[in-house]
Amino acid sequence: MSKILIIEDDNRITNFMTMALKSKGYSIISARNGNDGILYFCTENPDIILLDLGLPDMDGVDIIKQIRNVSDIPIIIVSAREQDNDKIAALDSGANDYVTKPFSMGELLARIRVMERLIEREIGYAPESVYKSDYLTVDREKHRVYVDDNEVHLTPIEFKLLLLLIANRGKVITHSHISKEVWGYGETGDAKSIRVFMASLRRKIEKDSSNPRFILTEIGVGYRFSDI
Repeated sequence: MSKILIIEDDNRITNFMTMALKSKGYSIISARNGNDGILYFCTENPDIILLDLGLPDMDGVDIIKQIRNVSDIPIIIVSAREQDNDKIAALDSGANDYVTKPFSMGELLARIRVMERLIEREIGYAPESVYKSDYLTVDREKHRVYVDDNEVHLTPIEFKLLLLLIANRGKVITHSHISKEVWGYGETGDAKSIRVFMASLRRKIEKDSSNPRFILTEIGVGYRFSDI
């Protein structure tokens, strides 16, 4: 099981997460402030970080930036901050996911499992020539997409969006990140245009676009591709 570093200054929340995660077999390290969190990250070699943004000595976003200078370790934000701007700032700084307090332990465990699958893919990473999950098949080299073995036509932008989502599956990607990767610009990206392209892509690859299987919306923030 993974070793998880919890950076959280609320003892009650730390104890709750520690007990629940240990009961599932995880190894836990905890830090009550940002400086100790960075120290334990450097010395304890954790696999995943659960990070609160409102720490007594520094903002969690600054911790993300410091860690991202040296590591791609999965970081899940666990914070009471609910504003879209806070979520976007954390995700754009390099966090992988965002869970808002109060949260259910079942949801947090599911997010951790997604990060573990991300780690497994990166350990043996090789670009996929063919991606297949459930009824969806994407052939990267041939630029072909199939739903239940029936080929569907995607525009070049839609295909590029789909490849970006698949490459980051399980991870929340923001509107600005999508704009930068697909169109070549970031902060000035048009979220409305992205929504239009995503809606078109959903209609083509989802069997029920009103209840999507793959492309999930993180309201006000961006999108997540799920292959669970």
